[in-house]
This record gives sequence, structure tokens and C-alpha cells, in this order.
Amino acid sequence: MDAKTRDTLTGAPQMQRRVGRRRKDEASASLKDRILDAGENLFSRNGYHGVTVRAVAEAAGVDPALAHYYFRTKDGLFAAVFERRAAIVNQARMTSMDGYEAASGKRATAEGLIDAFLGPAIELWARGGPQWKAYFRLVALVNNTPQWGGATMGKYFDPVIQRLITGLRRLMPAARDADLYWSYHFLSGALTLTFAETGRLDKLSGGKARSGDYAAVRKRMARFFAAGFAAMLATA
Repeated sequence: MDAKTRDTLTGAPQMQRRVGRRRKDEASASLKDRILDAGENLFSRNGYHGVTVRAVAEAAGVDPALAHYYFRTKDGLFAAVFERRAAIVNQARMTSMDGYEAASGKRATAEGLIDAFLGPAIELWARGGPQWKAYFRLVALVNNTPQWGGATMGKYFDPVIQRLITGLRRLMPAARDADLYWSYHFLSGALTLTFAETGRLDKLSGGKARSGDYAAVRKRMARFFAAGFAAMLATA
């Protein structure tokens, strides 16, 4: 049996092609991740308008043509940067809230549900490494951008926020929708300011409180905002 016939019977050429294609796909994914990581860092520091595709490519160590090949435009690159981690944190939040409600049943509280919503994001911010910190800085920046920030946040985060509001509505049936949404608005502002880690808290408190004190944030934020939601209900 000649080598060509043997390869045909055993599938060796196909296997080689599959292995080669897999390695090529992995290399492509790695290059895309390098570009996305570089974009994440630059966008989180300089905002959308302060970054060019060329600057991202240079930071990633690739030819600008490759960045254009993968993402076509700066808009495409920015959207890919924003979407990549949004899907992860949103799924973690959904799972956390579902798990909390299933485990707590009638013992569920607004504080517990808010903590289930906040917890995955705070944990990723605290322990996910420098790229997750850059991502959450970017979220903070986008959340405070008047021209297009609201539309961008809505596109990627509205479903998980509506899930939180739905859960709170069940726990607080007398609450008016307007008060629930105002309360979330205040929560969103505090959370993204915390993600920004500006250092203002450190200076303002004379070092008694630190912007990057993740344990302090986790301990206090859900309790503080559960009380705020309840106070809104009390004045309804």
C-alpha cells in the first residue's frame, strides 16, 4: 500500500488540515485578544475620541492593517472591546441573582438581591487582573458620556438591570416604578465612580477610606442601597 492510499484510508491528510486550521484559528484569536486588550487599555484612559486604530495596533504590536481586517473601523473595535467582557459579567450576574432567589425563597431580601447583582462585578474588578480593571474603568467612562454613553450602556446592560428591577419589584410590591429606577440610577452612579478609582476618596478622607478597598465596597454598597430603596418606598 503506497503512502497516498494509506493516508486516504486513515484520514491523515484531513487530520493534518484540522490541526493546521486549529492552530491558525488559535493564533488568530490570540492576535485579536492582543488588539482588544490594547484597545481596552487605551479607551479606558483616553476615551473613544482620544484613541486611533493605529495607536491601538502599535500598543498591540501589530500592523494597523490587521486591526482594520479584524474590526474594520474604530467603531467596530470599540464595540468589540465593550461587548467582550459585558457578556461575561452579565451572565455571572444573572446566574448570581437566580441562584440567590432559588436558595433564599421567601427569605429573600432587597439587600441580598442587590448584593447578588453587585457581587460578580465587584469580584471581577477586585480579582480579575489589570484588564478587568481597565474594562470597568471604561464602563465608568461610558456611563458618564452624554452623547452616546446611555445608548451604549443600554445596548449591553439593560437586560441584566431589568432583571434586577423585576426582582426588586417582587420583593417590594408597593414600590413605584419611578422610585425603583431612580434608586438604580443612584446605584449605577456610585458603582461606576467606584470602578473609576480616581483616588478622590483617599484624599477626601485623609486615607481613612481607599478607592481600591474592594472588601470595604463589598461590605457596604448593597447594605447602603438596600436602605435607600427602602427609604424611597417609605416616602411613596
